[in-house]
Amino acid sequence: MAAGLGLLRLEPRAFWSMTPKELQAALDGLRGPAALDAPPGKSAVMRMIERYPDERKTR
Repeated sequence: MAAGLGLLRLEPRAFWSMTPKELQAALDGLRGPAALDAPPGKSAVMRMIERYPDERKTR
């Protein structure tokens, strides 16, 4: 309750109508992007391009 009403300064009605996932998303917004939200590195992108090409190979 302290985080929702104090940190986020939500009105009680808004706080109590939130789902736990919504509250977590709002709190994550205060901290900034999480490590898992960072864009993938070049090597990860290259692996995805190889695994999921835009065009299908024809036989």
